[in-house]
Amino acid sequence: MKRLLLLFLLLPLQKLCAQADVTKDSLLKVLSVAKEDTNKVLTLITIGQHVEYNNLEEAKNYYVQANKLSEKLKYTIGVLKYYSNYTAILNIQARFDSALRLTEYALELANKFGNEERIIIAHQNLSATYAYLQDYESALEHLLPSVAYFEKTNNDARLSLIYDNLGVIYRETKQYDKALEYHQKALVIARKSENSYDIANVLSNLGNAYTSLKKYDTALAVMQESLKIAKKENYDNIVSNVTSNIGAVLIKRGSYDSLYYYCTEGLRLAEKLGDNLTMVNNIYGLALHAFYSKDFKGSEALANTGFAMTKQRNYAEPSQLFADLLSELALVKGDLKNYDYYNRLSIELSEKFFSERMQRNVQTLDKKFETTKKEQQLKLQQATIRQKGTLNYILIGSIAALLLISLLAYRTYGQKRKLQEQKITALENEKLLLATQSIVKGQEDERSRLAKDLHDGLGGLLSGVKLQLGAMKGNLILSEEHGRIFNNALFKLDESISEMRRVAHNMMPEALMKLGLQQALQDYCDGLSVSQPFKINGEFYGLEKRMESSVEIVIYRIVQELLNNAIKHSGAQTILAQVMRNDNSLSITVEDNGKGFDKATLLQGAGLKNIRSRVDYLRGQLDIKSTPGKGTSFHIECIIDSNG
Repeated sequence: MKRLLLLFLLLPLQKLCAQADVTKDSLLKVLSVAKEDTNKVLTLITIGQHVEYNNLEEAKNYYVQANKLSEKLKYTIGVLKYYSNYTAILNIQARFDSALRLTEYALELANKFGNEERIIIAHQNLSATYAYLQDYESALEHLLPSVAYFEKTNNDARLSLIYDNLGVIYRETKQYDKALEYHQKALVIARKSENSYDIANVLSNLGNAYTSLKKYDTALAVMQESLKIAKKENYDNIVSNVTSNIGAVLIKRGSYDSLYYYCTEGLRLAEKLGDNLTMVNNIYGLALHAFYSKDFKGSEALANTGFAMTKQRNYAEPSQLFADLLSELALVKGDLKNYDYYNRLSIELSEKFFSERMQRNVQTLDKKFETTKKEQQLKLQQATIRQKGTLNYILIGSIAALLLISLLAYRTYGQKRKLQEQKITALENEKLLLATQSIVKGQEDERSRLAKDLHDGLGGLLSGVKLQLGAMKGNLILSEEHGRIFNNALFKLDESISEMRRVAHNMMPEALMKLGLQQALQDYCDGLSVSQPFKINGEFYGLEKRMESSVEIVIYRIVQELLNNAIKHSGAQTILAQVMRNDNSLSITVEDNGKGFDKATLLQGAGLKNIRSRVDYLRGQLDIKSTPGKGTSFHIECIIDSNG
C-alpha cells in the first residue's frame, strides 16, 4: 500500500496581510458610520483580510461588498483589490477554474487601468492559480517579472511572498535545493519585518522543502515552530495546513501513533474553513491511523467517506490513494472481489492522474508549437512579399530614396524637438516640485525655530517678569485701586504667556515630536472641540509605525489647515477628520455638514494654495467636493515610502 499523504501546495494569500494592531472590532466600528466612499471600500477589504484567518466564507462576503461599492463608485483600485483577495480564497477552496477566470479578467482590467503595480500583482495572482493547477511553467512565466519590480521598489513584504511562491514552484518541479534557497530568503525578510503571519506561512512551506529532501527531523522542527506561531496568533488556515503537512511527514516516516492528533485537529479546522481538499487529506490520514491500529472497521468507514468526497469533487490523486487503501482493507477481510475492484480502480486512477499531467504538458507544448508555426508562416509571407516587390523598388528607388531621406530628416527633427520639449517640461516640473518641497521644508524649519525661540526665549523672559512682579507684590503696600491694577497686570501677563505658548505649540506641536502623528492629531482635535458648539470626530488608523518627521509634519499641517478652514467658514455642527494608512498608501479625509461653498470661489483661496503645495510635497492627489448648503469634503490620496 502506498503510504503517501498528498502534500499541500501552500501558497500564501496573494495580498499583504492587514496590520495586526488594527482590531476587527475597531474596523467594524469605523464601518458602521462610514460613508459610501473609497474609504469604506478599503475598510471592507481590511476586515475581510482579518477574518480570512478563521472564516473564509465571511471574508468572501466582505470582499463581495467591497466590489459592489467599488463598481458603484467606479473605483478601479477597489475592484482589483477584490479580485486579488477573492481569488486567493477560491484557490484555498480548490475552486481553481473559477479563480483562473476571475484572475485573467483582473489582469485585463489592470492593463486597461494602466497601473504598473496592479498589473504586476495580477500576474502574481495568476501565477498562484497556475501553480495550484500544476502548470508550473506558466506559474513561473507570470511570477518572475514581479521579482524584478518589487526588488526595484524595495517592497520587502511582497518580496517575501514572491520568494516563498518561487520556492513552492521549484519544489513541485523537484528542484529542491533551489526551493530551499528561496524559502530561506523569504524567511529572512519575514523575520526582519516581524510579520507573524508571513513567518508562520514561510516556515510551513520551508518544512515541506525539507520533507522533499527527506530531512524529516528538520522538517518537523520547522513545522512545529510554524504551528506554535499560528496557534498563538489564531491563524486557523495556517494551523490547518501545517497539521496536515506534519501528518504527511509522519506517514513518510511510518510514525502512525501521532497521526491521529494532527489529522483530527487539521480536519476540525478544515471543516470550519470550508477547505475541502485539506479535509480529504486529513480523513485519509485518520483512515491510515485506524488501519495501522488494526481498527479495520473504522478505517473502512473513513476511507469510504473520503473516497466519496474525492469523487464528488473530482480529486484525482486523493481518489487513487483511497482506492488503494480500500483494496488493502478488502484483502484484510478476505473480500477478493472488492480487492480486485479497488486495486484495478487504483491503477486506473493513477494512470488517469499521470495522463492528465502529461496532457497539460502536451497542451503547453502544443501552444508553443502553434506560436512558433505562426511566426514562421508570417516570416515566409513577409519574404514572399519582399521578393515580389523588389523590381518595383528598383524602378522607383531613386525617387523613393530622396523622399524617404527628406521624410526621415523632417521626422527626426520633429522627434528631437518634441523630445527636447518633453525634457524641458520634465525639468521644469522637477524644479517646481523641488522648489515646493524646499519652501515647505523651509517653512517648517522656520516654524520650529520660532517656536523654540518663543518658548525658550520670550517664554522664559515673561515667566521671569511674572516671578519678579509676584515677589514685589509681597513687599509693596498698595492702595485698593493700585492693588487691583497690579493684579490685573499680572492676569494680563498670565494671558500673554498662555497665548505665547499656544502660538509656539501650533508652530511645532510637542506631541508630534514625542508621541507621534496619531496622538498629535487626536490631541489637536480634542483641543479644538473643548467648549465649542461643534463636534470633531477624529479617526486615525495605521499610524503607529512612524514615518519621516518631515512627512508627519506635512500631514499634520494639512489636517490642521483643513480643520481651521472648516471651523472658520463652514458653520458646521459635525466635522470628520480621518487619516488611514494601509501598507504604503495613505488617505486624508476632512468633511463637514456646514453651508458649503461655491467651488470656483473656494479654489481661489490662499489657504487652499498652502494645502495644495503640501499635497504636492507628498506627491498626492487632492479631490474637493462642495455644494452650497450641503457641506464640504476634502479627500487626499498619496503614496508613503514603505521604508519611512
